[in-house]
Amino acid sequence: AGGVRVETRLSRRRLAVLAVFSCYSLVNAFQWIQYSILSNIFAGFYGVSFTQIDWLSMVYMVAYVPLILPATWLLDARGLRLTALLGAGLNAVGAWLKCGSLAPQRYPLTLAAQAVCAVAQVFILGLPSHIASVWFGPTEVSTACAVAVLGNQLGTAIGFLLPPVLVPNTPNDIDLMAHNIGIMFYGTAIVSTLLFFLTGVVFEEKPKYPPSHSQAVLQTKPPEDYSYKQSIINLFKNTPFVLLLISYGIMTGAFYSVSTLLNQMIITHYEGEEVNAGRIGLTLVVAGMVGSIICGLWLDYTKTYKQTTLIVYILSFIGLLVFTFTLDLGYLIVVFVTGGVLGFFMTGYLPLGFEFAVEITYPESEGTSSGLLNASAQIFGIVFTLVQGRLTTDYSPRAGNLFLCAWIFVGIILTALIKSDLRRHNVNSGIMNLDVKAVSGDS
Repeated sequence: AGGVRVETRLSRRRLAVLAVFSCYSLVNAFQWIQYSILSNIFAGFYGVSFTQIDWLSMVYMVAYVPLILPATWLLDARGLRLTALLGAGLNAVGAWLKCGSLAPQRYPLTLAAQAVCAVAQVFILGLPSHIASVWFGPTEVSTACAVAVLGNQLGTAIGFLLPPVLVPNTPNDIDLMAHNIGIMFYGTAIVSTLLFFLTGVVFEEKPKYPPSHSQAVLQTKPPEDYSYKQSIINLFKNTPFVLLLISYGIMTGAFYSVSTLLNQMIITHYEGEEVNAGRIGLTLVVAGMVGSIICGLWLDYTKTYKQTTLIVYILSFIGLLVFTFTLDLGYLIVVFVTGGVLGFFMTGYLPLGFEFAVEITYPESEGTSSGLLNASAQIFGIVFTLVQGRLTTDYSPRAGNLFLCAWIFVGIILTALIKSDLRRHNVNSGIMNLDVKAVSGDS
């Protein structure tokens, strides 16, 4: 970068890009959880077991693991716009396929449709840190990443809230049940199609001017300097990143498992409370959204990545313990409160992990580090959901939750071992003496 003078400006379009991404990410997350929060109703409608309904959630995790490396390569090789269009487009296709599965014998079709939505997710989950870095300035990047992750969390929240209201349990009237499910499926399909068209209008590869010094440096590198394979090798040689990879997988996998099995946990102790199970899920995620925003703002202000991540991890562990031992007291209000506290810290951790990874792996691609983090989360999510689901069915929800607690304790130890080197922050602070001319204003 010696002798090269590059303007840095903030683009007005960045807010529209962030908003549209957050919305179609929201719809994708809604489609992930819409079956699980009604697991008893869908099991009755399709005439299948609870485990088969759990697979409608786990297919999201299974699809992610083999597809994330090709998807990350596509983001790095073909760019943001194509990746965004694939995510939004497949999301709409999956939603329309579900509309054809509105009959009791059509479980295979609804599973296939959910698999298409699961593939869409692969092109969605890795984008928050990429969009934040490429479009937002150094004082906005953690907050922008948190907002992008927030869209996904809000989708999960709506997925907990709306389906129990739209589809009440009517086991004696299957036609009415099919009609109510149809309202949910067709509404989702129409919204996701509209968002696909908006993605085509709003998304561009990158702004005209880089928004930060670190982006300016990356954009002055010739393309041949970047090797996707070498980037992955570099990441796996980075010990702090490997520790974060495992600890992030444990925390996020535990969140996926709790979300998938929440209906079964609540119904075990509070029979007939499907709507309240959804509301507890909503409380968990909304509290987590607040946690995400607060953590994003805190990181932008303090840059204390490791300290914040470790504290949130410990508080998540305490939250899950309290939730576990108060679940069967017989007071739903207690479950609402403990679920909210658990969600605040567990979900608040998600953007922390993303941003911590980008800091300790700069100048490696944000898409690559995010993709590997999410792959780890999906693998742990599959294992945790299967084991916790079996423990919950064979023994009790307490046994399943204690299994997760033990793993989160391991995650605390791994997080404590991470040595943090804030590489991107150092570049943006000018420590590398880059000759970059910053110009404020809009492009």
